[in-house]
Amino acid sequence: MIEWTEIKIKVPNRYLEAAGDIAQMAVPYGIYIEDYSALEQEVEEIAHIDLIDEDLLKKDRTKGIVHIYINPDESPQEAVAFLSERYTSEGIEHEIELASCIEEDWLNNWKKYFNPIPIGEKLLIRPTWRDEYDPQGRAVINLDPGLAFGTGTHETTRLVLQTIEKYVKPGDTFLDIGCGSGILAIAALLLGAKSAVGVDIDETAVKTARENAELNNVSDRFEVLCGDLTDKVHGKYNVVAANIVADAIISLSRDVDKFMHKDSVYIMSGIIDTRSAEVEKAVSEKFSIIRKFEENGWVCLVAML
Repeated sequence: MIEWTEIKIKVPNRYLEAAGDIAQMAVPYGIYIEDYSALEQEVEEIAHIDLIDEDLLKKDRTKGIVHIYINPDESPQEAVAFLSERYTSEGIEHEIELASCIEEDWLNNWKKYFNPIPIGEKLLIRPTWRDEYDPQGRAVINLDPGLAFGTGTHETTRLVLQTIEKYVKPGDTFLDIGCGSGILAIAALLLGAKSAVGVDIDETAVKTARENAELNNVSDRFEVLCGDLTDKVHGKYNVVAANIVADAIISLSRDVDKFMHKDSVYIMSGIIDTRSAEVEKAVSEKFSIIRKFEENGWVCLVAML
């Protein structure tokens, strides 16, 4: 068994979204957030019950906890130093705690909370370990995210999936920059795209995306590359998606047009609302922004040349 280091960052609720955004920059594996501020309301809305476990009722409602996990090849101290510096510079009150955890425990325990998720009007994300589900007439994405980001539970991923529904047409070619689990490209293929290319700097994500392509029987149409942004990419695409972070989108937008046709669509997400204006200004130097979608402090932009 491999021991990972779990980093728990406790912050007041008002800082939780910003703290999560910064934590996502520290690791490529995705994050887990505990937020009990609206416990009763969420349980009623999701589970339609009013009986809540006593241990949950004892949770501190004024603070949330951001969990990230550091693999044995990386330095937890470096991650803590980065997080502490960023939180301090942003004026975010925080407490950081480290603990070891066994990889198998983490990978398996979180799965019990990940259920099939309908997205938009046409898609349903089905975790591979859930055999009982109703597809509701939707295209089913069979997904095992492993250690890669992109389960569909995060607002940024949902926003892009919903946007892909609107803009991917049968026969399109699709490019996903920062593909993570491969969920966006797989969705595009299931919605009618002819072919897709995904690229990610993390080898674990590349491996996971390829495995998910096999699970969805699209591996013959989905090429996954390991590289930074577009350094390994060739050709032109009808739809380009980037669900990354604001700084990377600003950098990418300087030359991503060389991978696009004149009528191609450029979809960007992973943008926290406080940085949206900055990203929009940078993107507008080459593109016309035609749509803007927002959810819980996250922004998704759609642009064309």
